[in-house]
Amino acid sequence: MRGVVEIPSYLLLQPTTLCNLDCAYCYLPHRAVDRRMSVPVAAAVAETVNDWATRVDRFSVVWHGGEPLAAGREHLASLMAPFTGVEHHIQTNGTLIDDEWCGFFRDHRIEVGLSLDGPATRTALRVDRAGRPAYERIMRGVAALRAHDIRFAVICVVSEPTPELARELYDFFGQLGCYWLGVNIEEREGVNRRDNHRTDAAVRGFWSALTAAWVADPRFELREVEWSLHYLAAAVRGEADSVLPRRRDPVPTVAYDGRVVLFSPELAGFDAAGGHRDFALGNVRQTPLAEIVAAANRPTGWVAEYLTGVERCRRGCAYFGFCGGAHASNRYFELGRFDVTETEHCRNTKIRLLEGVLDAARDT
Repeated sequence: MRGVVEIPSYLLLQPTTLCNLDCAYCYLPHRAVDRRMSVPVAAAVAETVNDWATRVDRFSVVWHGGEPLAAGREHLASLMAPFTGVEHHIQTNGTLIDDEWCGFFRDHRIEVGLSLDGPATRTALRVDRAGRPAYERIMRGVAALRAHDIRFAVICVVSEPTPELARELYDFFGQLGCYWLGVNIEEREGVNRRDNHRTDAAVRGFWSALTAAWVADPRFELREVEWSLHYLAAAVRGEADSVLPRRRDPVPTVAYDGRVVLFSPELAGFDAAGGHRDFALGNVRQTPLAEIVAAANRPTGWVAEYLTGVERCRRGCAYFGFCGGAHASNRYFELGRFDVTETEHCRNTKIRLLEGVLDAARDT
């Protein structure tokens, strides 16, 4: 595939499919079942990753479930043991974090990312299987992290974006104490079939208000706004092509059973039995991860279809320089194919994001 780097910037691993929550917008199949990654699968991944880590300044292994902590400390430690020279990250819903987990994070030098959507009323879609709100349990986890002086990032899912919500969230996360915030407008993908159509004014106003709040008081790193400004600066210098995301980074995701997908982690775990295509491009139990990633240079099947769509985006979309083409999973789960172009996700988190940042700049 033209433009794919030899070594990805990071890798995602699924230690278990199980999650102790049942969030309304979750895209993951099999999250009610505890299917755990085996140590031989992790070791097979490490054979490639340990070599990659010697050839780059920094390589991140991101443990992302299900709920990674549901695998337990002993099993997670055994999965991490084969890796050397990497930086470990965990993306967790926070409900299981306690003093013992904080000790584990410190002992293994793990970077922690939380999934939290704001104050209790804004986190109402995060519930357990009995429908009970998860907010108080998440906040106990936050308190434990803060008590142990462990820094944390946050991924926030926004289902109903408005300018008022942007200001509310910025104040909340500023007080929470996270060092970094990423905001995902809810996506229709995987098993989540909720409608993700939003009005232009609401979404654009959300991003504009969030940008204005950050500019006025930059208390933490704000992923979407900082990426937009990075791109705009490159565009002014005539270097926009050098900062395209994803087009150059296949972002391998290894499911619990060793199957590997590229470009969109949200494609992991699906197969014909679940009413979807099997998006896996190989399995580390049979083929080295490096070979699976390198095969994307000779695209076939859905990858070739996806790259056709990317080229259509390049030719027809004025925002291509910013996003590098609609994400593979959003194309498929919204429109049923990979060679289509603009998606609701494009509009909500690329087009309206960039326009909202520019609106904030004009109003400053």
